[in-house]
Amino acid sequence: MLQPAKTEVARTLRSYRAWERDMLARPDDRTARAAFEDCGYTLCVLMGKRCAREAADAAEQYLRTGTDTLRRERRAPNVRTGVARLTVTRPVPCLPAET
Repeated sequence: MLQPAKTEVARTLRSYRAWERDMLARPDDRTARAAFEDCGYTLCVLMGKRCAREAADAAEQYLRTGTDTLRRERRAPNVRTGVARLTVTRPVPCLPAET
């Protein structure tokens, strides 16, 4: 699995935090809000998260630790998703037309 470059993650996280401060300082500024949301989306894509806050937390943890943390985080936990898997435990018999 490909890992995001730490320099890119760090740059995007810095930008996200700067736009967050700017947006909170000027809540009526639509340009600041749009830039903040764009940075949040980019961070979500880089970190494989759906929420910008989770992506920012994951980015901070990824930058603090090594690449193994992100790899473990992205790997799906053993949670049932409602999707059934077909497992064949014995051979499927052939129909008369197939022989």
